[in-house]
Amino acid sequence: MTRVAAVDCGTNSIRLLVADADPATGELTDLDRRMTIVRLGQGVDRTGRLAPEALERTFAACREYAGIIKAHGAEWLRFVATSASRDAENRDDFVRGVLDILGVEPEVISGDQEAEFSFTGATRELAGRDHLDKPYLVVDIGGGSTEFVVGDDHVRAARSVDVGCVRMTERHLVRDGAVTDPPTAEQVAAMRADIEAALDLAERTVPLREARTLVGLAGSVTSVSAIAQELPQYDSAAIHHSRVSRDRVREITDWLLASTHAERAAVPSLHPGRVDVIAAGALTLLAIMERTGAAEVVVSEHDILDGIAWSIA
Repeated sequence: MTRVAAVDCGTNSIRLLVADADPATGELTDLDRRMTIVRLGQGVDRTGRLAPEALERTFAACREYAGIIKAHGAEWLRFVATSASRDAENRDDFVRGVLDILGVEPEVISGDQEAEFSFTGATRELAGRDHLDKPYLVVDIGGGSTEFVVGDDHVRAARSVDVGCVRMTERHLVRDGAVTDPPTAEQVAAMRADIEAALDLAERTVPLREARTLVGLAGSVTSVSAIAQELPQYDSAAIHHSRVSRDRVREITDWLLASTHAERAAVPSLHPGRVDVIAAGALTLLAIMERTGAAEVVVSEHDILDGIAWSIA
């Protein structure tokens, strides 16, 4: 048994997992799993740089996580950074800050590496489950990018594309510094066209339509599941391995795109940090389901973070 700590720093959130990993049995036992919305990717699509206030929010979360890792006595720590820090001109500022706080240098991984971790984390525990046929298509809808991975027991093909809930919101739904409330039909159409172009790109290297089971990861997908179940609060146990039909995803997406900020904020299971970006995330999920013909999505709370933990173990 090895006690490990994994940190996944994405465009919208930073997450920590401290767990005991047993490679012999394939079991990962959570000791602490948490997420903080830091919006590291704020403005990166437009400016190409990490904003000072976004860096400070991220470093504050790192300081909190450092205390938790120390308290649990984790033997190994791996810090992985994804889309926003790949894109930023000033990513060295980010690297230095994390190194000072946590004592490890963040690994700014490629989209292909990100896809591998996501696939491992999402599918390691699916083997043998009823009615989940292989190959799997694992889709990780992040803040700045979306990863597509097709595989059976191992990855067959993977591709990362620059479509995510934060990037699409900032690119298409912001006017005069604020998210349009609700967006216009023209804005939605432009966003959908961008998503479809990204799917075309992904499909050049990943056989999206060959998959028999669609597995959806990350906050946009888990939030859609929480809304679909009308949960009174976010409940990881209820969300993990839940299934949401394509028709239900379409209903939720249509509502989100027609709703106001106040209406979305009133959803009890929706994290405040996702209120302005969830519509773009849901539309991305819907477009993927329509493109692949998936009748439902299997929602996983285990994702890149679990894959990072297994890579240490």
